[in-house]
Amino acid sequence: MSCLNSDKIKKGIEKAPHRSLLKALGLTDWELERPLVGIVNSQNEYIPGHIHLDAIAAAVKAGVRANGGTPLEFNTIGVCDGIAMNHEGMRFSLASRELIADSIEVMARAHAVDALVFIPNCDKIIPGMLMAAARLNIPSIVVSGGPMLAGRFQGKDVSLSNVFEGVGAYSAGKITLDELTELENQACPGCGSCAGMFTANTMNCLTEPLGIALPGNGTIPAVHAARVRLAKEAGWQVMELLKKDIRPRDIMTKDAFWNAFAVDMALGGSTNTVLHLLAVAHEAGVEIDLDFIEEVSRKVPNLCRLSPASGYHIQDLDEAGGIPAVMAELLKYGLLRGEALTVTGKTLASNVEGRKIRRPEVIRTVDDPYSPTGGLAILRGNLAPEGAVVKLSAVAPEMLVHTGPARVFDCEEDAVAAILGGKIKPGDVIVIRYEGPKGGPGMREMLTPTSAVAGMGLDKDVALITDGRFSGATRGASIGHISPEAAEGGPLALVEEGDQIAIDLPNRKLTLLVDEQELARRRENWKQPEPKVKTGYLARYARLVTSASRGAVFSD
Repeated sequence: MSCLNSDKIKKGIEKAPHRSLLKALGLTDWELERPLVGIVNSQNEYIPGHIHLDAIAAAVKAGVRANGGTPLEFNTIGVCDGIAMNHEGMRFSLASRELIADSIEVMARAHAVDALVFIPNCDKIIPGMLMAAARLNIPSIVVSGGPMLAGRFQGKDVSLSNVFEGVGAYSAGKITLDELTELENQACPGCGSCAGMFTANTMNCLTEPLGIALPGNGTIPAVHAARVRLAKEAGWQVMELLKKDIRPRDIMTKDAFWNAFAVDMALGGSTNTVLHLLAVAHEAGVEIDLDFIEEVSRKVPNLCRLSPASGYHIQDLDEAGGIPAVMAELLKYGLLRGEALTVTGKTLASNVEGRKIRRPEVIRTVDDPYSPTGGLAILRGNLAPEGAVVKLSAVAPEMLVHTGPARVFDCEEDAVAAILGGKIKPGDVIVIRYEGPKGGPGMREMLTPTSAVAGMGLDKDVALITDGRFSGATRGASIGHISPEAAEGGPLALVEEGDQIAIDLPNRKLTLLVDEQELARRRENWKQPEPKVKTGYLARYARLVTSASRGAVFSD
């Protein structure tokens, strides 16, 4: 550490004005002699998963100071997907990922930081920070705020997904308004990322096999003291990374992305991980694609079924041994790249040595999996020539193979109105289009319609396909990320009411049963719709964003 990046703003006679400004912060000469470590905190008072992150940041700063660094905190924006759901706010959720990465780059480069500790917890904030880490490539570590505990309702553990499904159950007359209100009051008991294996917790879990976070980052509950201890350790460890000059791109290699997707398959994580890990790999200069993901899925079995696929939650996974136990089980069978470097300074295999499954009902063994292939699957066919994604582990067996008539909607709101209005019948295939990265714009999550379908008891009878995406809380035959999207003239734009659509998940096929001559006629008559948003950030986003099959990154 003889030559620090921060020397650009601290060393030499000509930097007296810079030192004067730094001293205006209250920094002493001896603090300025130390490395300056940026603490990237996404705390705000809108997101339950982030409300407590000031306490996590304080613990991180204590760890940095204890190991010879000077921590300086700055903030990023963050969107709560649950609150943004089912209105125009959801258009901004995925789009915020790029803003988060860009804003961190601006702060880190402008202020010549020596290292970074990233404190995310929910949804797009995690991948946005990972993208920034890969792009900046200075010593970095991630420590999240941890998962929310499950709530209790009528003697069962519940989480946010149960409330979304409760809306459908109430509409179908299955529960009373008083019961829905009680569920609303009990499902989210406090701080932390929502308690199931939804997008936030999936991404936090995957920071461990990706190698960019310490063991335990994905599963230690937000309210446990162990979470604060982990934050202190992360602050200490970033200084070790700086001393050894271990950088994100040394860690986030192709082997690391294999490990992340392998654990993803074992967990049955959110389909959003496909978007996000593709985007992080793009920033890290690592070439992976949907075929790479499908290769992992074919080789790695599904070992866990957590909410929304079961009544187990992240706290159960933590008690069962957490992500280290999952990785240790996969390593036994050669399903991980154990020599991959991690932020501990050791290999992944070293990190999980001796870890065991403590609750076999939560983490199954490779010899006794839920399925021999992974929890996510990549589909192709004439309806999705560039690919589509489904959370296979959350699909009822009855819907693995299904053919039914298309019920076509050009926006999410119209589909929700039809579902809650009782206009969807068993056997239907709901098509929601013009909701992709460009068409949305912003590729909205479809948790409201999928939860309404499930809450009304139709999840074993009805499929939903979209060029939009799904929350990790979605369950059922929900197929998203259809590429090319409808707004780019993809085949989804050509579907008409009543067309038969064939879904064959075991064989990874998604087929529109309309002959090519008829599709060619429809294609000639198709006209690109007017943009839904013509000004502001979303208009710029729509012009720059690429296909979901590429991670919805900005074009170069």
